[in-house]
Amino acid sequence: MTTALISVSDKTGIVEFATALHRLGVRLLSTGGTAQLLAKAGLPVTEVADMTGFPEMLDGRVKTLHPRVHGGLLARRDVPAHMAALQAHGIDTIDLLVVNLYPFESTVAKAGCTLGDAIENIDIGGPAMVRSAAKNWKDVAVLTDAAQYEGVVAELKAGGITRATRFGLAVAAFNRISNYDAAISDYLSAIELPDSDEGVPVRQEFAAQSNGRFVKLQDLRYGENPHQNAAFYRDLYPAPGSLVTAQQLQGKELSYNNIADADAAWECVKAFDPASDGAACVIVKHANPCGVAVGGDAAQAYGKAFKTDPTSAFGGIIAFNTVVDEAAAQAVAKQFVEVLIAPAYTEGALKVFAAKANTRVLRIALDGVERHAADAWSRGLNSHDVKRVGSGLLIQSADNRVVKASELKVVTKVQPTPQQLADLLFAWKVAKFVKSNAIVFCGDGMTLGVGAGQMSRIDSARIASIKAENAGLTLQGSAVASDAFFPFRDGLDVVCDAGATCVIQPGGSVRDDEVIAAADERGIAMVLTGVRHFRH
Repeated sequence: MTTALISVSDKTGIVEFATALHRLGVRLLSTGGTAQLLAKAGLPVTEVADMTGFPEMLDGRVKTLHPRVHGGLLARRDVPAHMAALQAHGIDTIDLLVVNLYPFESTVAKAGCTLGDAIENIDIGGPAMVRSAAKNWKDVAVLTDAAQYEGVVAELKAGGITRATRFGLAVAAFNRISNYDAAISDYLSAIELPDSDEGVPVRQEFAAQSNGRFVKLQDLRYGENPHQNAAFYRDLYPAPGSLVTAQQLQGKELSYNNIADADAAWECVKAFDPASDGAACVIVKHANPCGVAVGGDAAQAYGKAFKTDPTSAFGGIIAFNTVVDEAAAQAVAKQFVEVLIAPAYTEGALKVFAAKANTRVLRIALDGVERHAADAWSRGLNSHDVKRVGSGLLIQSADNRVVKASELKVVTKVQPTPQQLADLLFAWKVAKFVKSNAIVFCGDGMTLGVGAGQMSRIDSARIASIKAENAGLTLQGSAVASDAFFPFRDGLDVVCDAGATCVIQPGGSVRDDEVIAAADERGIAMVLTGVRHFRH
């Protein structure tokens, strides 16, 4: 007779699953609260304590750590010596293990979780059983998630759990244990020991050990270049509204570069709140915004963004912060677009794009997404930026600092007008997403020229001016954002010569006074943010 041992903290679907097993002739073993629940449902169940002949003890800390349990899980059926040992000691085999673990992750995510609560929710017996069963996967099927119940019942009804399924369940089991142990390590490595177990630990932002946990979404055709191999992974607990949550509605498979550029476009467009900023469109090429604009609707925003740099927009990635309707779709469809991203599309828009079969159309839900703040502990999300270096990682908090108008410091004799102030704040939002050194000319809710990724800020300013000239746009009366301070006045002179009448920059240079004096000399308004936005 097949024997199943069931011991679960999360009892979702367990009565129904155990009932199906019983009807298939499976003998049920269980522990504590799970056994009581199954018995209450009228199922014949044997408590593990009765099977081992040893009672649960230490408030349930010791109940399954016993040779009758682990012998039944670990014995190889194809090794005569193993089976003889079981027979000699009166141990029955356990063929099916159903375990989910104490809820450590959700416990420590609660506000006010004490050290004692956290420690008591570290499961010992559950992971031990799961590892035993998963190691002996050829003979024992191990289930660690309620989502697995239905498929296993179907295979049992069809004659038995297949070898491939048992192996897949074992892999999932080891992954679960790995993630569970990593969560414990992350928590304990980041807390300051409180005076007592009843104290709520203070958590450091960066743990002494970092345990990255990622799930592969897909293999990619190649990496950044055709000779490189690549794959796409997501965080174990992805943030709502992030690129990995996207639903692809049509188009070819995403490439490595598509994904990198799509992330840049999506993160930039999310900086614009449709409720306060209006419809926004961002066009990205090689991870840099080459056109950003806001408008009354998606079509208007796109039209303005496209004007910034029509040449670079060819084959670009386009993101919207609002619904894409048929009018916007028709405008976008006139160009070659690699990837289109939006929170929603009308039926008319999707019909337009259906004629562009190769265009990758992504939908990412933004409903209920918090736009800037992210408490990684309470929400269970990853709110850090990570960069790989040789045999190591650089980890930093995300650049979510939002500068408000009230925080700006006017340092020139000329005061910015309300329109200039709006243009400056728009330019500042865009500059955060442009590779350093970044110079961004803006006006009337759109980018006019973008200079990115240069070793010299002067070169970025000149490139931005050239871009505007090539697009037939005037920079007269424009607003300029610089992601970092002007180290000398020469960069300021370049943007003023191009036609800028107001500048926003962090300040903080030893030559700030010289640069401010130059701004007064040129008769422009300058405001300081006190915040830098390097993006390497």
